[in-house]
Amino acid sequence: MKFPKRVFTHEEVQKARRFIEEGNKHRLRVIGSPQLKDKVKAALRLIRTAKYYDFLRTYIRRIVEVDGLSQLREADASIWTNEYTVADSIEAASYLIQKAEQMKNYIEGKPYFGGVEEASAIEKRIEFLEELKSRSKRQDIRERCEEALKLWADSKFL
Repeated sequence: MKFPKRVFTHEEVQKARRFIEEGNKHRLRVIGSPQLKDKVKAALRLIRTAKYYDFLRTYIRRIVEVDGLSQLREADASIWTNEYTVADSIEAASYLIQKAEQMKNYIEGKPYFGGVEEASAIEKRIEFLEELKSRSKRQDIRERCEEALKLWADSKFL
């Protein structure tokens, strides 16, 4: 079984859910400039370090560079991003995990955007940062994770 090209109709979502339930994963593609690809690859290395790479490629098929706002494109199982969103590898990695969590909720038929639903995806982002902090051998990565976690803890949005 193949993941559907689009995940928009009820039938396409059901087919995508079966694909995932069978343990299939996407071959993640990064589409964009060489600079964006390098920055995304740095974020993907961190995602692998934290052992979240399979989670990401379960729900996301492509990461595509755009000139506009970064966002999840549910119907394409893609994340549209720009160079500013991926400039910091730790922030980029945690952003990609947050969007994968939203895509997971979309596939499962759960609310996936807006107030409370966004908080759920941010919790996944925080969980990722904690895991990266604990698994990374690099002191600078652990310190940056700690800084990011502190910012999220201080956030009035949680």
